[in-house]
Amino acid sequence: MSNICFIGGGNMSTSLIGGLIAQGHAADSISVNDPNESKRSKLKQQYSIKTFADCGPAMKNADIVVLAVKPQMMKAVAINIASSIPAEAKQPLFVSVAAGINLFSLQSWLGKNQAIVRCMPNTPSLIQLGASGLFANKHTSSVQKNLAETVLKAAGIVQWVQSEAEIDAVIAVSGSGPAYYFLLMEAMIDAGVELGLNRETASQLTLQTAIGAAHMAKESDVDVAELRRRVTSPGGTTEQAINTFESAHLREIVKSALNAAHRRSGELAELLGEIEPSAE
Repeated sequence: MSNICFIGGGNMSTSLIGGLIAQGHAADSISVNDPNESKRSKLKQQYSIKTFADCGPAMKNADIVVLAVKPQMMKAVAINIASSIPAEAKQPLFVSVAAGINLFSLQSWLGKNQAIVRCMPNTPSLIQLGASGLFANKHTSSVQKNLAETVLKAAGIVQWVQSEAEIDAVIAVSGSGPAYYFLLMEAMIDAGVELGLNRETASQLTLQTAIGAAHMAKESDVDVAELRRRVTSPGGTTEQAINTFESAHLREIVKSALNAAHRRSGELAELLGEIEPSAE
């Protein structure tokens, strides 16, 4: 069984650890490095895993190291990790779940020949209903890719992308995506209240409708456009609502919003990482 080390004991690590334990991964093959004693104690008590204040002992014999720290902390953490691994030691696969930190930066800090997977999970990963996009650098073997996939599947579904640039698109679609749905739910609940429902009723109806629609879309053998057409009867109430959305250019609003998120992801890479030299 693979040895897995988590650098950072926050919510994402906790979710992945919980998913791995639930899937039968041995607790004694999982370690966590976090400077916060309270976090270490809680994780050790909850999952019976090994916890460490320093990264060196935590990473000993690790097959995979999950870098689950805030993007602003990644440079210092990665450089410290690189100096903590003896040259003769087994070199693990590194998986970064930090938004905005590109592979060039990670390789600059960890070592240019290190196997690295860049991953973008989303917040529903905290309840094992996440969606993660993954991209591996050229030093990552097929065995290591499978290992990364196994770890991230503990929190939901995974999708490999063909280029690192697509990770920015993943961030725009699924990384930030839960907030888009929360905003729509919020608006529907408020509108329901204005139409005369009490807030509890409006909330329950809205949330269950979202769950039901998502489940239908996931299980259906037709795409979401066809599902929408099937529920939109000519001259009916749904058609009136859809026509209102279309006349307000909802599709263009969504497109503009995702483009803004995509653009910001690229800006964060420049702010928080290293600048890759331009090819001459």
